[in-house]
Amino acid sequence: MRSQSTHSQSMRSDIYLLLATLLRDVPSAELCSFLAELEFEANGTEMAKVWQAISAAAHNAQADSLADEYQELFIGIGRGEVVPFASWHLTGSLMEKPLAEIRDDLSRLGLERDEQVREPEDHISALCETMAYLCEQGDDENADEQTQQAFFNRHIAPWFGKLVSQIRQAPHAQFYLAVAQLLDAFLSLEQVAMTQAPSSRKNRYRIEVKNLTDKAEQ
Repeated sequence: MRSQSTHSQSMRSDIYLLLATLLRDVPSAELCSFLAELEFEANGTEMAKVWQAISAAAHNAQADSLADEYQELFIGIGRGEVVPFASWHLTGSLMEKPLAEIRDDLSRLGLERDEQVREPEDHISALCETMAYLCEQGDDENADEQTQQAFFNRHIAPWFGKLVSQIRQAPHAQFYLAVAQLLDAFLSLEQVAMTQAPSSRKNRYRIEVKNLTDKAEQ
C-alpha cells in the first residue's frame, strides 16, 4: 500500500513539473517529441482526453510558431495576453500581498527563489514546482499531505481557474489551449482531493498515462 501511494505522489510530482516546464518557457523540441509519444489509457475519462489533446498538440507543434505563441501569450510588448501571476489575478496588480504570503510560506518550508530566475515566486510555474517538491517530501505521509493541502488551498486554488480562462480566451492560444486543458483538469482533481482528510485520499483518482517521467523536467 505504501509503494502504491509513493507511486501516486511521484506521478503527481511529474505532472506538476510538466506544467511548470510548459508554463515557464517555450517547450523544447525534445519535450514536444516526448509528449507526442505519450502512452495513455484511452478510456474516455477527462484525464484521458487531456493526454490525448496534449499529445496531439505536441505532435502538430512547429518550433517557430510555438515560440511566437509563447511570446504573444506570456511576454508580449509590455504585457502578454496571459498574466501567470497570482497577485494579478487576486488583486489586479503585480507584486502584491499574495506574493508576500507565498514568500513567507516558502521561507517556512526552507525554500527560496533561484537567483537565476527572474520571475517572482507567485508565477504559476514556481507554484507548480513547489507542489512537485512537496509531493516528494517527508516520511510522515499524513503530515506531508497536510503541507501540500495548505499550500495548494492558499496559493493555487483561489486563482488557477482565472488563469485557465485567460489562456482559453487569448487570441494567439493554440498549443496552449491543450496546456490549459491539462491545467484545468489536473488542478480541479487536486482541488477536490485537497478538501478531503489525508487518510481518505489514498486512491483518490487515476491519472491515465503510462510513460510520464521526470523527463518533464528537461
